[in-house]
Amino acid sequence: MTVLPAKLVCREVWKLFGDGAGAFLKRNPKPSLVDIAAAGIVGAVRDVNLAVNEGEIFVIMGLSGSGKSTLVRCLSRLVEPTSGEILFNGENLLAASEARMVEIRRHLMGMVFQHFALLPHLDVLGNVAFPLEVQGIARPEREKRARAMIDLVGLSGREHSYPRQLSGGQQQRVGIARSLAVEPELWFLDEPFSALDPLIRREMQDEFIRLQSVVRKTIVFITHDFDEAIRLADRIAIMKDGEIVQAGTPEEIVLNPATGYVAEFTRDVAKAKVVKVASLMKPTGGRLPKEAIPARATIAEAAPAFFGGARKLRVNGADGKAVGVLDRDDVVAMMLKS
Repeated sequence: MTVLPAKLVCREVWKLFGDGAGAFLKRNPKPSLVDIAAAGIVGAVRDVNLAVNEGEIFVIMGLSGSGKSTLVRCLSRLVEPTSGEILFNGENLLAASEARMVEIRRHLMGMVFQHFALLPHLDVLGNVAFPLEVQGIARPEREKRARAMIDLVGLSGREHSYPRQLSGGQQQRVGIARSLAVEPELWFLDEPFSALDPLIRREMQDEFIRLQSVVRKTIVFITHDFDEAIRLADRIAIMKDGEIVQAGTPEEIVLNPATGYVAEFTRDVAKAKVVKVASLMKPTGGRLPKEAIPARATIAEAAPAFFGGARKLRVNGADGKAVGVLDRDDVVAMMLKS
């Protein structure tokens, strides 16, 4: 598989709140939590290093107060980091002027937050087109692009509805369409589904997966829900007390937790929900089975395909070509371990 270059790189990023935080960090480049507390300062983000590859969904997760939302705001400089380096397409955002940051946020970044923040006096079309109006795009062009995004999120026919006339899931779809209208290279989503009811939340996750298969954006997604993280993520970073304690694929984190905290965090996660078919498949050989499953699917998703009596499944890669074979006995063994 071709590995695309990192779209976003974060190096030794700190965000400390409190009087004299910057001077304190200069005197103590690598302070501990004890040092920070003793100085009367809050360590919201501590020495974070990460790289988000082009086209991937990178999930940052942790409990409330872990620093995940502060970190994502630092990445877009909505919150000013105390120190460090943030590279977007190779450009150091911490060296960019405020005017340059406004340009980047308007044209290259999309943002979706937990609270939809729709403009109540504008209909769906007006809300989705609004960031394009801010950019100065002429009305015919911005409405054309807005209608395309409305269609993409499945709201065709509701262009002239107002936010008060929409369900929570529909309002969030409007928020997603609005953020996509600017055609961002980098998409930030901060707990976008956490305010929704469980069934609607699941539907929105399905919709999000479908959208990503179409738009292929580079995504930083914030959540506190580990089930949501493993369902959506290419890679996950787990935060605690402002620092990243482990980063890796969902499989790596569940099967090989780096710390006791991560082990406890993932203790109740069924391995079959996380382990991908590609990790359990065997090489192709002889006659291939007719029934197929994507290599990206989880073992839990593949298991129902054996209910009809099949002993083996063909495993297909992203191009639809066979890359291996999944054996029922191996799936049963994995399910029992879960």
